[in-house]
Amino acid sequence: MGGARLRRGEADLGGRPSGLSHSAILERMPPIPQIRSALANYQPQLVTEGEARRAAVAMVLRTNPGSDPEVLLIERAEKKGDPWSGHMAFPGGRVDAEDASVEYAARRETLEEVGVSLDEAEPLGQLDDLQGRHAGRPSALVISAFVYHHPSPGRLIREEKEVRSAFWVPLWNLADPDRHVRRAFRETGSMELPGIIVGEPDRHVIWGLTYRFIEVFYAAVERPFPNSWGDAQGLAEPTGR
Repeated sequence: MGGARLRRGEADLGGRPSGLSHSAILERMPPIPQIRSALANYQPQLVTEGEARRAAVAMVLRTNPGSDPEVLLIERAEKKGDPWSGHMAFPGGRVDAEDASVEYAARRETLEEVGVSLDEAEPLGQLDDLQGRHAGRPSALVISAFVYHHPSPGRLIREEKEVRSAFWVPLWNLADPDRHVRRAFRETGSMELPGIIVGEPDRHVIWGLTYRFIEVFYAAVERPFPNSWGDAQGLAEPTGR
C-alpha cells in the first residue's frame, strides 16, 4: 500500500482499521478463551427436518504468537450454476450422501478447498442454521456453520476450480465500522444489503449468507452488530427462530 492512507470504506487484506483505533476495535472482539467460553454456552437454533437439503461451512480461527485472532475466508471461483459464484465465504459446500454427518462435510470441504485439515483443530461450537436464498427468496437448502480454533493450520492450498483466492483476516477487521457498507450486489438488483470490505473494495466484500453467519457469531460472543439491514430485514432472519 506504500503507506497511503485508506479512504473511508476502503481496506487492504489484513490492514489496520481506517477509522477506529486498534484498542477500540479489540474492545468489541474478545480473545479465543472468551470466544471458547461464549460458544460453549451458546444454544444455536438448528433445523432438524430430515428432508431439508444440507450444506455446511467451517469458520476457522487461528492465532499466532503476539497477534490477534484471524479468520479464514475464501473468494469462490466464478462458476456457472453456483448460486454463490464469486462470493466471499467460509470454506464449505453441500453435504454428500457418503458424509458421516453435517459437520464432517464442513471438515471435508475445508480440506478439499484450501488444504486445511481440521483434525488437529479445536471445535469451539456451532452457529444457528441458516436457510439459503436465491434471487431474494428462501430455498430448500439449510446451511450449518461450525467454528474451530486451529493452532497451526499450515499453508493454504487452493482447489482452483472452486476457490479463486483464500486468505486470513484479523477478526477485529469484521467489527470495524469503516469497513461496513450498504450496496446493491449483482444478484440483488437495486436492493442494498449490508456488507463488510475485507480486501479490494469492489471484489472482497462479505455479504449475504456469510454476513449473516458473522452476525450470528458476534451475537453469540456477546458483541452484536448494530442492525444495518433496513428494508431487507427479512433476509437476515435465520430459520428455526
